[in-house]
Order: sequence, then C-alpha cells, then structure tokens
Amino acid sequence: MSDVSAAGFQFYDGIAPETDFDRLADGSGYRPLPDDWLVGVADIVDSTGHIAAGRYKTVNTVGAAVISAQINAAKDMAFPFVFGGDGAGFAFPRAHRAVAEDALARVIRWADEEFGFAMRGAVVPVGDIRSAALDVQVARYRPSAGVDYAMFAGGGLAWADKEMKAGRYRIEPAPAGAFPDLEGLSCRWTPMRARNGKILSILIVPRPGAAPGHVAGVAHRVLEITKHLDRGGHPVPAEGPGVGWPPEGLALEAHATHGSSSLFRRKAYLLAATFMAYVLFKTRWRAGTFDPSHYIRMTRDNADFRKFDDGLKMTIDCDTDTRQRIEAELQRGQAAGIVSYGLFEQDEAIMTCIVPSVSRDDHVHFIDGAAGGYTSAATAIRQAAAAASQA
Repeated sequence: MSDVSAAGFQFYDGIAPETDFDRLADGSGYRPLPDDWLVGVADIVDSTGHIAAGRYKTVNTVGAAVISAQINAAKDMAFPFVFGGDGAGFAFPRAHRAVAEDALARVIRWADEEFGFAMRGAVVPVGDIRSAALDVQVARYRPSAGVDYAMFAGGGLAWADKEMKAGRYRIEPAPAGAFPDLEGLSCRWTPMRARNGKILSILIVPRPGAAPGHVAGVAHRVLEITKHLDRGGHPVPAEGPGVGWPPEGLALEAHATHGSSSLFRRKAYLLAATFMAYVLFKTRWRAGTFDPSHYIRMTRDNADFRKFDDGLKMTIDCDTDTRQRIEAELQRGQAAGIVSYGLFEQDEAIMTCIVPSVSRDDHVHFIDGAAGGYTSAATAIRQAAAAASQA
C-alpha cells in the first residue's frame, strides 16, 4: 500500500470507539466522512429467491465475502464496513479507489462463477451523496476488547444502495477467473437455536423527513425493551457457539478459499484442519499459544448482533412477550411517520466469520437469522410500502 493511501485511512483511525451501544442511537460519536472518500455497496440480485430455495447460508457467505475481500485488499489499514445479510457497505479514501474497486469486481465475478449468483456493486463519491442533501457519518462501536465495528448514519449509505439498484455507479465484474483474496472467510460454527422462543431479526429505518431526535427516541425505546433479555438478546449462548464435524459451512469455505487449486484438494485440506479444530474445541486442549476457551469467548463477545446502518438492525433471541412489546413500539413509530420497520422470526441464528489469524482477538463475526434474517425483514418493509401505496 502506498504512503498516500495509508495516510488516507488515518481519518478512521482517529475515531475513538464507543463502548455504550445506546449512545450511538442519538448520534454521539459520529463523524462525517472526508469529502474525498468514497462509499462502496454490493448486494445479491434476487436474494429472496435464493433464500426461498434454502440457500441463505450461501447468501450470507457471499455478502460477507465483500468485506473479506476489502479487508485483505486494505492490508493492515482499518476502514468502516457493515454487513447487511445479502450484501455489504464500506468506505475508503480516494487513493485506495483502484484497489477497492478491483477487490469488489473480483467478488462479483466469483459469486457468479462459484455459486451462480448475480451481484450488483457500485462505488459512489461522498461528494455526490452530499449533493443529494444526505451525508455519510461513521462511528466505531467496541463490543469487546478485541474488535470494533463501524456504525453508519446520515442516509448516505442507503442512498448509494438505491443508486446501485437503479444501475448507476456500477462496478463491472472482473475478467473470468479473476477471483478475490478471501483468506480468513469461514463458516464453521453450528447454527444457534433460540433459547427464549425465536430468533427475531429487526430492521428499523427512518422515514423521509423524520426528525433525528424522534428516530433516536424510537431506537432508544426498542433497546430499552430488550435489556431484560440475557445480554440484551445476544443470540450466541454465554458458553459460546457450538461446533460439529464436518462443519456445515465447509463446502462454502472451500469455494471461498480454493483460489487456483482444485476445489477437491481444498475440501480435503479443510476436512483435516477442521477435524483438528473440532478436537481442540471439544476438549478445550491448548495447542501452543492457541487457547480454544479464550477463542470461543472472544467469538461470542465479538459478534455483531446489533448495529446502526442508516437505521437500527438487530438479530436477537427473543420471547413472545418481548417481541409483542417491540412491535407495538414500532407500530406507534410508524403511525407517527417516524420509522418504517420489518420483523422476521426464525428458529436459529447463523454466524459468518472473518478470521485473519487465530492467534489474535480481532476476528469478526456477522450474525443473521438462519432462515431469512435481515433480507426478509427488508422485504417486509418493501411489501408494507407497496401495500400502503395501493391503499
């Protein structure tokens, strides 16, 4: 990475991470992206159809691959990104544009050739977003000592997503066979069954023109409702996620990381590697400096089960009474013209992971519902809007 490119990333390095998630609802700690930064967005075309066909874990893996490719392309530079279930958003300085666009183009090609998924991708200058009277503001939330996640506000990321779906700012696929570097992308943990009733995916977005303070009030009240749940509804059990062998996501990981070698050889390697890991996690035996008990605790604590992404997203382990109270609050907010919302229930949550190194604590873990999650919650919002327009 060039010195100029490295210097450009210092903006994000300068944002102090927030440890109180509630404070992020009212805009505390957010800073506007520099004018010369850009926003990248990507999603899977017809992800709802793939979900209906039972391919949601594949959808999640491809969505997370957008971030994995950008992390590897940025080397040791920290940058803001957010996982959306069937896609992702991220931001980067102008000096890094060619590298970021190449990584995104490679993911688009890989998704097609490995899984038959059509992906959209776009890169949008922040200046264009501000010309549309919106903004991109970012904060950093630290759920544990090992990792922090970017939070987005200002409406700009959502605007970039709409522009992408309209065919603007398009990134074309890389040439055939030009696959991304997805080293570290994995899907080895078993699905996490609800312990309180259902896994509830929640998506809350501001209505156009809604006062930020009113939107923050709705978010605060929803978060308050979840506080009586174990760890705020965290879907990962306190003892950590479960393991099985062979892991359900082994084939997906092989598709992500086989590179120029054969898929068969990569699967064989992963079968052996995951068996060794399975033994260590089951016995909790240490292997050199690797402590499986510590790694499992960090996996639990690092998981991103709630985030701000131009609105509040959560995937929580929720009982019926809590779900009803949340929905009643959201119905009031929607009736008042403050927010739109989507809810989706399922029996399990899943986790897709990016692990640069098992010897460090900065591995990231994206949580979503196992049967539709955020994508289905977003579909519920679109369906409600369509119904309202026809009424």
